[in-house]
Amino acid sequence: MNSIESLIEEVRQCQACALHLPHGTRPVLQASREARLLIASQAPGSKVHASGVPFADPSGDRLRAWTGLSGDIFYDAQSIAILPMGFCYPGRSAGGDAPPRRECAPLWRSRLLAHMPHIRLTLLVGSYAQAAALGPGKVEDRVRHYRDYLPDYFPLPHPSWRSQIWIERNRWFESDVLPALKCAVRQALGKRADDD
Repeated sequence: MNSIESLIEEVRQCQACALHLPHGTRPVLQASREARLLIASQAPGSKVHASGVPFADPSGDRLRAWTGLSGDIFYDAQSIAILPMGFCYPGRSAGGDAPPRRECAPLWRSRLLAHMPHIRLTLLVGSYAQAAALGPGKVEDRVRHYRDYLPDYFPLPHPSWRSQIWIERNRWFESDVLPALKCAVRQALGKRADDD
């Protein structure tokens, strides 16, 4: 089996969806064999496509605030992996960003995850990540009942600007879910049993 570093390099060279991506290919991900927390998200937006840095946008600011993670920890691949359902910016659709390309996850996710044996918790950020891991269902129901998915998964709404409207309608998210999320993240990033 190839190393995760060589696999990531292979991902970065991927052209599988090139003909369908209006802004070209630029796979954006973060991973290492030692990562303990996995952030499974949707697909990069235009700002992330331009920078090549995952969640380097207002959505990332919001997600870091939700999790209580500093930028230094968030971007430490030895602790945190970031694998969207689609690694490249899919362009725009009528309602915002287009969905992640369907070719991406089957090509790469299981191969990458096979190289990350220490993942303790996966944050399922948004409907696409939740559908891939959990099957059909409503984001609001899953987020409200996050305890049903622990210790493996923690479902979250997508942290786009639209989430602020959703949060105002669902006050329980800030009062009940976010403290539990911060606690689960801290536990996932704590000392592993095999560190001894």
